[in-house]
Amino acid sequence: RKNRSSGKTEALSRKRFTLAFLPPTHVSLTPSRTLTLRERRRRPHRCRRSPSAHRRRQPAMRRFAADRARRAVAASLRGAASSSRSAPLPLPLAPAQRHPAPPMGAAAMAAAMARTMSTAAAGTPAVSLDTINPKVLKCEYAVRGEIVTHAQNLQQELQKNPDSLPFDEILYCNIGNPQSLGQQPVTYFREVLSLCDHPALLDKSETHALYSSDAIERAWQILDKIPGRATGAYSHSQGIKGLRDEIAAGIAARDGFHASGDNIFLTDGASPAVHMMMQLLIRSEKDGILCPIPQYPLYSASIALHGGSLVPYFLDEETGWGLEVDELKKQLEEARSKGITVRALVVINPGNPTGQVLAEENQKKIVEFCKNEGLVLLADEVYQENIYVEDKQFHSFKKIARSLGYTDDDLPLASFQSVSKGYYGECGKRGGYMEITGFSPEVREQIYKVASVNLCSNVSGQILASLVMNPPKTGDESFESFMVERDGILSSLARRAKALEEAFNSLEGITCNKAEGAMYLFPRLHLPQKAIGAAQAAGTPPDAYYAKRLLEATGIVVVPGSGFGQ
Repeated sequence: RKNRSSGKTEALSRKRFTLAFLPPTHVSLTPSRTLTLRERRRRPHRCRRSPSAHRRRQPAMRRFAADRARRAVAASLRGAASSSRSAPLPLPLAPAQRHPAPPMGAAAMAAAMARTMSTAAAGTPAVSLDTINPKVLKCEYAVRGEIVTHAQNLQQELQKNPDSLPFDEILYCNIGNPQSLGQQPVTYFREVLSLCDHPALLDKSETHALYSSDAIERAWQILDKIPGRATGAYSHSQGIKGLRDEIAAGIAARDGFHASGDNIFLTDGASPAVHMMMQLLIRSEKDGILCPIPQYPLYSASIALHGGSLVPYFLDEETGWGLEVDELKKQLEEARSKGITVRALVVINPGNPTGQVLAEENQKKIVEFCKNEGLVLLADEVYQENIYVEDKQFHSFKKIARSLGYTDDDLPLASFQSVSKGYYGECGKRGGYMEITGFSPEVREQIYKVASVNLCSNVSGQILASLVMNPPKTGDESFESFMVERDGILSSLARRAKALEEAFNSLEGITCNKAEGAMYLFPRLHLPQKAIGAAQAAGTPPDAYYAKRLLEATGIVVVPGSGFGQ
């Protein structure tokens, strides 16, 4: 700056300070001592300058003339300055920042400008589709893909202009999200959960008039298992030990074979557990995972994200989406001939999106196939409560393996369960678990390490998972009302499955297999050549073209079959 009295130009001295995240009454100053905010308000002008120096202080914007000059020099070095354009004037700084740093040395400035010039010369953003992880680009998740994005845009249009479209609401049938379509939560589950989240209610006399006695007792039991009795605190990375033991007891009661809480990993729904297993098993693109086609796109997406290869095996539509072991062998041999090491087999039972329920004999053959071929069996069993035909029954793959006499030394198995499906439909609570058996202690330690990276799953979801696997029993106050709600939801799902199946089969150009379980139907479209030609002209797969036209005509959101691989 220019000294008014002497007329000489002199350099500004600059100091910096760091602000630490301390309690709100203090800031940390470097190199000065720590001052309270109250002290700073009392002595805003205290410094070593004389009163006359204060009177000679330049206006705020003039203080930065040197900085402005430096910016102009920098711009000229980049070739960005011209006679008609000067560097922008800097914004005023906060009072504590008004001591600029020492001028940058010539060499340092040149190096900085060289870096800036190289970035500017490139003319490309630091992050673009060309520079992000290609595995992310390869990943697709159709149930929330382009059709859903288009539906959300239409929904915004409806809100702005309700008469602009031939329908007045969007119906999201693209994903199993029951409560978004009107299904009510199970009362007992929500009573227990609310008491755990707000334990002070347990001490209020009114609570006994509002809540069932067994829900109150269950909340006390659960809180006693939670360190600090706080659902807002981190838990063990595998999940709260007492809740894992409760889930293991529920598995043992279901299967008739022992289960250990040490083998349970509580997760935010089943999806993180699937990702954990993919992280564990996939080392490179030469590692493959056998997946059903049609398949829930979580598997294709997670395999792509972790850099593996999806090895498809095809379900037989003619036999009700049957899973044939001969097809597994064929695809396994073909993958191995290409140099792919197949690590695991994914089986979804009941099927998603196909709705078939595997027969017990079929499951036995699948277990024996995995045992003989040295494959990890990944059993997606999240729809185990959703079975709508009397001649079919759910059997867990762990139960099948144990009934065949296989032990942990014979078959590595990971079974997935979620609170999002079944009759509970608590999708937003994000609760689920994985039971692992047949893995060595050393490998289990690595799985635990992966779980620890995420600290823990949410505690409310953990509580719900334990409630799902240990619901009210005969004699409990809530048992009868619980069974009425449970059976009502499942029978409603069964009626809807049958009604939709019959409706599809009555339409021209559509055929649909019977839904034995799960929450979905997977109808087949027999499109005329003209429709296929229109889709090709639009550069869209025929099924996606149909789904988009269906949305625009009715407001109903469905998922194109190509998103499931077929």
